[in-house]
Amino acid sequence: MTNKLVLVRHGESEWNKKNIFTGIRNPDLTDKGLIEAVWAGRVLKAEGLHFDIAFTSKLKRAQHTLDIILGEIGGAATDVIEDAALNERDYGELSGLNKDQARERWGEEQVLAWRRSFDTPPPGGESLKDTAARVQPYYLENIWPHVAAGRNVIVSAHGNSLRALIMYLEKLTPEQILDRELATAAPQVYRFTPAGDVAEHRELVRSEGRDSGMG
Repeated sequence: MTNKLVLVRHGESEWNKKNIFTGIRNPDLTDKGLIEAVWAGRVLKAEGLHFDIAFTSKLKRAQHTLDIILGEIGGAATDVIEDAALNERDYGELSGLNKDQARERWGEEQVLAWRRSFDTPPPGGESLKDTAARVQPYYLENIWPHVAAGRNVIVSAHGNSLRALIMYLEKLTPEQILDRELATAAPQVYRFTPAGDVAEHRELVRSEGRDSGMG
């Protein structure tokens, strides 16, 4: 199969910049995030990629990133599907707090456990395991059929919802996925075998570093 699936985490958001747990809250992109999305669109265009269908979450930082990418690529209009199944992990009571505030309230060890464990959710929120329980079935039912049919597909979503999907695609263990971080607006390009296994994976990444992936 020569067609591609591309996963893109949204560009830097206003709350990413402030190091705030974001989750399902809905801030938009910063100026840096806008530039990152433009870069992603241009590098995908340079790869010769055009997309038949696109998927994104119900949150505007992912939607805005996708709009910019598709605009940079140009060409024929791409069908866009928005679904809450691709939303960021819900951080519950951590949402709206920066890491220092969260540590003061619950302690550093507990906050680290919520951020970096696979199956321990913060109060009122989701674990990465919970996120995977909605993202992976959505992929199999709604995204994979388009890839299997030979279409180029792009998914613009969030650090944790994409990590949950990458865990399935790359057959990673819970321990392995916890060490996987995604740079903002850095496309992950996949090509598959007819059976649905990953035949090739490339990350198109800028030279700058990654952030902490809090939404």
